[in-house]
Amino acid sequence: MKTVVVIGGGIIGLTTAWSLVEAGFNVRVIERSKTPATGASHANGGQLSYRYVSPLADQGVPLKALKWLLDRDGPLRWRPEADAHQWRWLASFLAHCRAPVNRQTTARLLALGALSQAACAEFGARLPLAEAHWRAPGKLVLYRHQKDFDHARARVERQAEGPEQALGPHDCRRVEPALAHSPVAWAGGIFTEGEAVADCHAVCLQLASALAQHPNFDGFVQAEVTGFQLQQRQARAVLTDQGPIGGDAFVLAAGIGSRPLAESVGIRLPLYPLKGYSLSAPIAAHHHPPEVSVTDFEKKVLYTRIGRQLRVAAMVDLVGLHEEIDPQRLAALQRAVHATLPDAADYEQAEPWSGLRPATPAGAPILGASPIEGLWLNVGHGALGFTFSFGSARILSRLIAGQPSPLPLDGLQLQTA
Repeated sequence: MKTVVVIGGGIIGLTTAWSLVEAGFNVRVIERSKTPATGASHANGGQLSYRYVSPLADQGVPLKALKWLLDRDGPLRWRPEADAHQWRWLASFLAHCRAPVNRQTTARLLALGALSQAACAEFGARLPLAEAHWRAPGKLVLYRHQKDFDHARARVERQAEGPEQALGPHDCRRVEPALAHSPVAWAGGIFTEGEAVADCHAVCLQLASALAQHPNFDGFVQAEVTGFQLQQRQARAVLTDQGPIGGDAFVLAAGIGSRPLAESVGIRLPLYPLKGYSLSAPIAAHHHPPEVSVTDFEKKVLYTRIGRQLRVAAMVDLVGLHEEIDPQRLAALQRAVHATLPDAADYEQAEPWSGLRPATPAGAPILGASPIEGLWLNVGHGALGFTFSFGSARILSRLIAGQPSPLPLDGLQLQTA
């Protein structure tokens, strides 16, 4: 039985490990923290947007970005740094801000989302995902300005029989009664039925528990990975602060930490961390939280009910590898929620969090083989790691087993040219 070593204990690494043990591989997971999901998987937005994907790189975004940067509470913040990674990523991002590129990326992500939804359903049939507050209430993207809503409605109408519905203000309140308590005069919204929500951290813990009981799982190793041992451009072992760990294949799924590990063997991953924030606010009996997953299109703030908490997530900060919570950004998020859904939860008692989401310039993850034989990549999911995790894992397990990918990988593989 072949041994596969997975580097990373977040949602991407754990779903990959699960898919591999189910495929018959002997699997070990290396995670630097004592417990799984302490990074970007810990307190993310909790939305699973299988059928509503919107890559950040799009026509018109550079102009919008300039406006956001001038707004102290805007969704974007950029701190220029003497960092080649930042400037290369920004240059490539701007090159991808074209409508045809966005349409291509969107089509790829929709296919990956459909695969991930099916793979997740198979997993959910075996484990009690309801304990992770898994629900499928649908997703409502709200628009403040008529022009933005008209543009979104025209896109939905072009799709004819697609899963999305364009709703006027009255119908938005019908779908989500909590909007009656919002002071915002919404122009309309796009509702996608069946989109899911869950506590990503809780799902990770379920995966870790299921792995520990699987006969093909060889255990978790708490260690800091420093590089790889190669023999004639083939990966033979992972180098860690606990010593080398050998295997027949290795999967790099360590979030933004994948970038320096790949560089140690001469691979340049086009990843940059998009720092995001969240609030986990308790819900009391007198509050009016949304039941569906709600996204404020203009403010780029999402609201997700997870059990007796309201998860509010926002921000795209290009500030390097700084993980600490910025009080100014936290205050901006607090102002946004009080002005949008003031009665949804107890925001004063909210637990803040920030995390680094590893993103590619185009917005699509990097999946599959690397230039190093035996080293595989499952990286770059940005803010949609939870959404795409099970599908990406299915692809990796098939490829490592020597089987064809369940969907075309055009645009989802590392470009080495």
